Amino acid sequence: MSSALATQPEPAPAPKVVQQPRLTNTALLCGTCAILLLAPLAFGAVEPWSIFALEVCATLLLAAWAARQWTNGELIISDHPLYRPMAAFFLLVLVQGLVGVTAYRHVTYAQLLLYAAYGMLAFVVTQTLRRSSQFELIAMIFTGYGALVAAFAVVQGLSPNGKLYWIFNSEQGGSIYGPYVNHNHYAGLMEMLLPFPLVLAATHFSSGNRKIAVAGIAALMAGSVFLSGSRGGMGAFVAQMLLLGVLLIRKQKDSWKQPLLLGAFLAVVILFLVWIGGNEVTQRLMSIHSEAREEISGGVRLTIDRDGLRMFLKRPFLGWGLGTFPIVYPGFRSFYTNFFVNQAHNDYLQLLVETGVAGFGIAVWFLVLVFRNAASKLKNWTETASGALTAAALLGCVGILVHSFLDFNLQIPANAALFYVLCAIAAAAPLQESQRRRVLRRHSLTMQPGTETPPS
Repeated sequence: MSSALATQPEPAPAPKVVQQPRLTNTALLCGTCAILLLAPLAFGAVEPWSIFALEVCATLLLAAWAARQWTNGELIISDHPLYRPMAAFFLLVLVQGLVGVTAYRHVTYAQLLLYAAYGMLAFVVTQTLRRSSQFELIAMIFTGYGALVAAFAVVQGLSPNGKLYWIFNSEQGGSIYGPYVNHNHYAGLMEMLLPFPLVLAATHFSSGNRKIAVAGIAALMAGSVFLSGSRGGMGAFVAQMLLLGVLLIRKQKDSWKQPLLLGAFLAVVILFLVWIGGNEVTQRLMSIHSEAREEISGGVRLTIDRDGLRMFLKRPFLGWGLGTFPIVYPGFRSFYTNFFVNQAHNDYLQLLVETGVAGFGIAVWFLVLVFRNAASKLKNWTETASGALTAAALLGCVGILVHSFLDFNLQIPANAALFYVLCAIAAAAPLQESQRRRVLRRHSLTMQPGTETPPS
């Protein structure tokens, strides 16, 4: 018996299973952030090559997500409240092109592809943003990027030579600031990025020296908005600070610590402006009233608004076609100019002209869903990652929505893509919080003075 056992061959070792590297949600999320943050560096992605690159990258990102789903053997798509208005808007523009409502089918088709790219980016974010730890990743990426771009813009503003990056000439001129030909569009980018370091500084997600650092970065970014000279950016920043103050007071009704810290932050911004900007910023602020009065009494923007309303009344239901404003406007222009009026300088009016009541109604539906779903997550926004991320995204959206009354940030692909992604984040379902993070959060709450220990 023993000899028989001795002569049996040893079993062959089991083959080693080599695990293929998986494309994680965080990797896809970082890919989305890379696309969103590289687009502004390409002058806002306004040139044909950069628009094409944005569309291709968005398509590849969606393909990577689909390939991962295929590898996993099942297609899982999480629902999102904004998918319905997004689909409705896509169908509306498709109808404009197919039925022949649009004044120029090729331009409308090109804009449809661009909006499809926005939708792909928003879709991938909503399918991959799941865990509370991803909030800190996004916040730190946006904070670091915003600090670098703001620092570059300030240095460029102190030593300008009339060229983008001190290298590239602007074919049509403009008020260059940072990577943008138009300072208003730089301000729009900062309006969407600024809330992330602000929210980090206002919550327990940063402490000690890190809290001071992110607050300083927020001050730099806010100061650069004023140094850019954008009136719309200044007004949007004020609206954002008012909303942040309301959120802080509403959250801590019996404590004035956070509102006082907000006041200290604004004081730092003012000191920074006095130090760097000096008389130039003061003169720009003093000129806002006179320039606004000039606009009301018959400025160019108000005249464009009047002409735009006449365009709307001509085709009130389906509009002239997405992207066709600069093509149709010369037939309605009521003043002489050597310049090409390429946008309405009012995103709301341009949407109304190009898509009519139908498109404007879909946009209102879209924004109502954003604010309604975001409001449901703001109850304890300073304690939870989901609430903090929602607050930052919502503040960024509010900045652009205020600015859009005076400018056309949503016609700039880089800014529009970031805006729609922030809207999708604000309206998304709450993030999943690990057990460890829940325990740490409860512990931090019980350690706060004046807070009763919750029952076990």
